[in-house]
Amino acid sequence: MKIYGIVGWKNSGKTGLMERLVTEIVARGLSVSTLKHAHHHFDVDQEGKDSFRHREAGATEVLLASGRRWALMHELRNQAEPPLADLLKKLSPVDVVLVEGYKRDTHFKVEAHRVETGQPLIALDDPTIRAIASNEDLPDMTVPVFDLDDTKAVCDFILSELGL
Repeated sequence: MKIYGIVGWKNSGKTGLMERLVTEIVARGLSVSTLKHAHHHFDVDQEGKDSFRHREAGATEVLLASGRRWALMHELRNQAEPPLADLLKKLSPVDVVLVEGYKRDTHFKVEAHRVETGQPLIALDDPTIRAIASNEDLPDMTVPVFDLDDTKAVCDFILSELGL
């Protein structure tokens, strides 16, 4: 599987760009999966539901299945967070895996950047960032800069980088 990342500070437009890229990649006839890193406590389960109760009772893994989808929840129970490479092995094969976050990992990335956040560009100190998608002109950058809303151009760049 080929992977490519989307990184950026909070409220930089990462998730919106990811969503639009998934739609664009699928429209081009390719299969795509996503992997998102969360820096905070999160829960995909609902309190009171059977699967939630199983986890709360101490189950390490709970697999929830129906005729439409299945989801596997794994509680780390004080174990270290697994590295990205280990998580990627859990995905079924697809043409492209888009990774949101994991800005310190070594895979190639596009940085989403909004001037309103007031945050500095990550690309200035990170050679794994191969392009920037921004809502402001950045004429002095050494990597390509795309309009944050130009999904087609960002997608063209990523797929070209991946040889697809």
